[in-house]
Amino acid sequence: MPAAARDPRPLTGEPLALDLLNTRWNTEGSGRDLLDDAEGLAVWLAANGLDGAHPAGPDVLRHLRQAREALRTAVDGSPREGAPLVDAVLAHGRVRVRLTADGAAEEPEFADPSWGPAWLAARNYLDLLAKAPDRIRVCAHETCVLHFFDTSRNGTRRWCSMAACGNRAKASRHYARAKES
Repeated sequence: MPAAARDPRPLTGEPLALDLLNTRWNTEGSGRDLLDDAEGLAVWLAANGLDGAHPAGPDVLRHLRQAREALRTAVDGSPREGAPLVDAVLAHGRVRVRLTADGAAEEPEFADPSWGPAWLAARNYLDLLAKAPDRIRVCAHETCVLHFFDTSRNGTRRWCSMAACGNRAKASRHYARAKES
């Protein structure tokens, strides 16, 4: 099988739920969607270490798109509206708790394995909510739609990337001040 193409997204490495949301982004004023096709799906699965256990296929793609919309509703909209949508994704899997020689272990189980990546993303969102719901953020730049989990010590991160959106905002403020002078 050929290696997956390079991930074109401007922000990667976020927790799984937010990384799924970040499969949509803006570039030079136009929207892009990594999950437009099977090749993009393969890129996303590989970027998150899910390509071995969950082969790219039309069902996986459809389920991930459903999970992404559920998460978008919960994160960007109303948790009340998003909860049943996220729950609908979570209904396709469960956690099996076991005792192993190394101690307690949790393993996800799916009746239909094509729900695996979508379920894992929805479950990750619940983990983020339990850990620090106030640190789930959307970039403060007005044209950016990317999400991140703020891991800064004081919890004041505003930009998906200081080098991109943060720098654009600083340059814009500088230009406005220079124009006033």
